[in-house]
Amino acid sequence: MSLQLEIVTPEKKIFSDTVSDVYLPGVDGEMGILELHAALVTALAPGELRYLKDGTVHELAIGSGFAEVTQEKVSVLTDSAFGDDDIDEAAEEKAVARAENKLVEVTGKDAEEAAYLQDVIATSQARLLLKRKRR
Repeated sequence: MSLQLEIVTPEKKIFSDTVSDVYLPGVDGEMGILELHAALVTALAPGELRYLKDGTVHELAIGSGFAEVTQEKVSVLTDSAFGDDDIDEAAEEKAVARAENKLVEVTGKDAEEAAYLQDVIATSQARLLLKRKRR
């Protein structure tokens, strides 16, 4: 069984190849996608995207985005995608701390800024979880 997976960020195409299955961090929880899956378009939350290629599980920490699923293809459009080797744990910890401090200042004043900061925190935490999983 094969399924075409494409992962695209605003900067570049991160991945494009056939895989056996894909697991996405949906806004309502993780979802598994296999070949011949029902068509859908769904929002993605920051988290871990996994796919199986040639019997090996590959993992990426992704940011917010969308996925379009057809019976033969999964297209992931996300604001960021990082593998374990691309993640700087110390930098992500600092980013979380800065965003949390700023969030305290803007909560109740600027809903748009608060939502942005919450997304920054969630994305950085997803990267940290992936990095720490590898220890």
